[in-house]
Amino acid sequence: MAHNNPWPDEGNTGHIWDEDLRELDNPPPLWWMLSFYAGFIMIVFYTLYYPTIPLPNSYTKGVAGWTAIEEYHEDYNILKDWREKKFSGQEEQLAALSVEEILQNDELKTYAVKTSKVLFGDYCAACHGSGGQGNPNFPVLADDDWLWGGKVSQIKTTITNGRQGNMPARGMMGNLSDEEISQVTDYVIALSEGRADDAAVAAGKGVFAKGMCVACHGPAGKPLAPAGAANLTDGIWRFSGDRDEIIKTITNGVNVKKNGETTANTRVAIMPSFKDRLPNADVNIKRLAVYVHSLGGGQ
Repeated sequence: MAHNNPWPDEGNTGHIWDEDLRELDNPPPLWWMLSFYAGFIMIVFYTLYYPTIPLPNSYTKGVAGWTAIEEYHEDYNILKDWREKKFSGQEEQLAALSVEEILQNDELKTYAVKTSKVLFGDYCAACHGSGGQGNPNFPVLADDDWLWGGKVSQIKTTITNGRQGNMPARGMMGNLSDEEISQVTDYVIALSEGRADDAAVAAGKGVFAKGMCVACHGPAGKPLAPAGAANLTDGIWRFSGDRDEIIKTITNGVNVKKNGETTANTRVAIMPSFKDRLPNADVNIKRLAVYVHSLGGGQ
């Protein structure tokens, strides 16, 4: 920095580097100053015109009366009206046709699947996963294992009315001992692994019949008809295939109630009815049934 200022009348600050590089002290351009002060004016304008200042129990509303929520609703209604107009033909078909007829119409089926994804995310994904892969203790929808049937009409009935299975605690008669529960657990695991005829699980096979498990699960561990009972031969578990967890299920049952109250430790497996939960339920239930059927396991 130079100690002597060779340009005393230039209006610089006296800070000079490299012989002639200096810092000037000129005022900002007029346009910049006008923009700077205009910014303050706009702050006052926005404060008065729009909702701005929070208050203890409210906020200043602004002279315009504008809110983001009102604008959102206006935009939403514009979009809704456009969609209703553009897709009115497909929506009328969904309302008029059965789910079986929708499946036979490739174009309509594709439309139903595409328009179900948000609906599925809002109402179904919390339990069944975003892609139908299931969450812990909730059924997978993307496989071919169905407790109540995988035909599209059966899926529609399930969504409409809900489902609530039942498995009594400690066998049909409620009289299985701890040792017998342990034996039948080994047999159930053997069923899932294709070892049902092993001599090591013969005792459990006898308990399976004694405990009246065959009434629901069938004599070979596979239900004769879809009525809420699990197929014990496919290795797909409603709750868990862990031995201790199977013992817990057999011991405490599923949806067991006493005096109208759900008993402690029983498995709770209830799917609610959606006929009163979904908007435009008649059409949206069909839409969802077609979507679930298309996830990969529909029969």
